[in-house]
Amino acid sequence: MSAAIAILDDDPVIRDSLSRALTDAGMQVTAHARADAFEAAIRRAPPDVCLVDLGLPDRDGLAVVSRLALEGGAAIIIISGRGQVQDRITGLELGADDYVVKPFAPAEIVARVRARLRKTPAPQGGSRARFNGWTVDFDGYTLSGPDGETTFSQAEGAVLRLFLDRPRRLLTRAEMQDALGGGASEAFDRAIDVRISRLRAKLGEDPRNPQLIKTIYGAGYLFLGDVSWD
Repeated sequence: MSAAIAILDDDPVIRDSLSRALTDAGMQVTAHARADAFEAAIRRAPPDVCLVDLGLPDRDGLAVVSRLALEGGAAIIIISGRGQVQDRITGLELGADDYVVKPFAPAEIVARVRARLRKTPAPQGGSRARFNGWTVDFDGYTLSGPDGETTFSQAEGAVLRLFLDRPRRLLTRAEMQDALGGGASEAFDRAIDVRISRLRAKLGEDPRNPQLIKTIYGAGYLFLGDVSWD
């Protein structure tokens, strides 16, 4: 089955050029100029990847990104004319998986979408895992533990899956950047830290005395859980 891509951009030239390029690459594409129509469409047919502009006529694009990240499921690539480092950091911290500054060639977006689709690995043995009293459901984007259930974003889930696939093995920052498909940039490096911080909070971790996610300063991270896959 071909990948489904949803575009949100109020520029008709960009919508048309991206739609043609992605369709020619064998993907199913829907494109919208307004956030309300975009959100209604993806509720009916959830996509694999969302391309989201930040300058929209009816909504703050960052609010759209934040909501998509909280709901989980689709990968998020921001396409924006805002090119400052802080803009990129903010977008990635809110849960975007990639950030592309306009102007760009449609072929670059096709390549980034393909890379993002490749970076969504199948979990070992299934979509549910257990570790140290916790149960994670990657299909439902839920994390259940002693105090109840919480949800996580697609971006947070990608980091958690890396840890669960490699328990008790050092994950370097370079390995994480490569596996998550964000490249070696200051903004993406900071976004990884934010995602880990959010996971720690959901796991009830004390950063000064972590029981599951340990920082190895100057090297990377170590997940200390005992993992089993359903």
